[in-house]
Amino acid sequence: MKKTDVVIVGAGPVGCVAGYYLARRGVEVTVIDAGDAGTQDLRASTFHPSTLEMLDTLGIADELIEMGLKAPVFQWRERSGGEAFRFDLSELADITRFPFRIQCEQYHLARMLAERIEAEPKATVLFNHRMLGYRQNENSVEVSIETPYDILNIEAQYVFGADGANSVVRKLMGAEFEGFTYPEKFLCLTSAEPLEDHIPGLDYVNYVSDPMEWLVLLRVPSLWRVLVPATESEADSYLVSDAKKEKVFSGLIGKPDVTTEHRTIYRVHQRVAKNLRDNRVMIIGDAAHLNNPLGGLGMNSGIHDAFNLCPKMIEILHGRGDADALLNQFNDERLSATIELVQAQTIQNMEFMKEGDSEQHRLRKDAMRKLVDDPVKRRSYMIRQSMLPSDRTSLPA
Repeated sequence: MKKTDVVIVGAGPVGCVAGYYLARRGVEVTVIDAGDAGTQDLRASTFHPSTLEMLDTLGIADELIEMGLKAPVFQWRERSGGEAFRFDLSELADITRFPFRIQCEQYHLARMLAERIEAEPKATVLFNHRMLGYRQNENSVEVSIETPYDILNIEAQYVFGADGANSVVRKLMGAEFEGFTYPEKFLCLTSAEPLEDHIPGLDYVNYVSDPMEWLVLLRVPSLWRVLVPATESEADSYLVSDAKKEKVFSGLIGKPDVTTEHRTIYRVHQRVAKNLRDNRVMIIGDAAHLNNPLGGLGMNSGIHDAFNLCPKMIEILHGRGDADALLNQFNDERLSATIELVQAQTIQNMEFMKEGDSEQHRLRKDAMRKLVDDPVKRRSYMIRQSMLPSDRTSLPA
């Protein structure tokens, strides 16, 4: 039976960040993923200043910055009339080396790190390997894996589940996944059409509020991503049709004949696992928590999970800390951060975007205008949206 220190289930950005963190510190790591190496997941594309600071400790922030677009400004914009409330992260240059977001599809980071993990002497990445189950005892976890050819059993000291929203690891743990699912479906259309030529004043990150139909406009290096809500009554076949595409772009820029590169439908959830640990098995990223994409906090929060768990795992594997105490600390710290920051902020973001009552929408807009005009509150808001440590709010405005 193959033996390793840590099995990581999931080779997306969160799993690969965890794998590379451990591997470059000499931990024997096996990363497995049910998909193939060419998978392109387009869901996440924003890397926040706090995440860039973390990735910089692994020596990869500069390379990610080169692959993406630097976005110091994000805006909340009124669809009707075009009034924009702009937030410039350059104001935070006194507290972070990275006072900007990087717009870059998540699969670029995952692919880069998968290659780097493979280059480490005690690490490997196995695509087309699906986890079937695990059994654990006092000293180890036996993981059963389906390969393209047979069943592989690996004995590990610990297992990280970073296998996404439909996490097998979470299900095997029996962890309750509490929360709710939004009634809307989300449709994402990507296009090389230069939206900035049609809509004056766009930044790379634009949250467009409207009582009837909100939308998100995000620029990545080669494309614009357009995210719009869709009702349950709209069939998936219609949502990915030319008719729907033409309706979206006609309403957005008055031009129906726009070429799209991708048309993807998502269900969006606000859910948090009741526990992130089952003895020697932990879950991180979307396996542990899900939230709506407004604000781009989901993937970033998962990477923060990895940066919380991995140093503790190093201490445990080197015999420098009590495993139960450290892993319980991980569980408590990340649950608290997820519920108090990520869940609360993303729910608030959604409320602003889709407020249907015209009077409530006006009040919400007035509150946003006051926020932009208040230097202290604006700074605090940008720190929260950037997922920087809360104690930085005490720094001079």
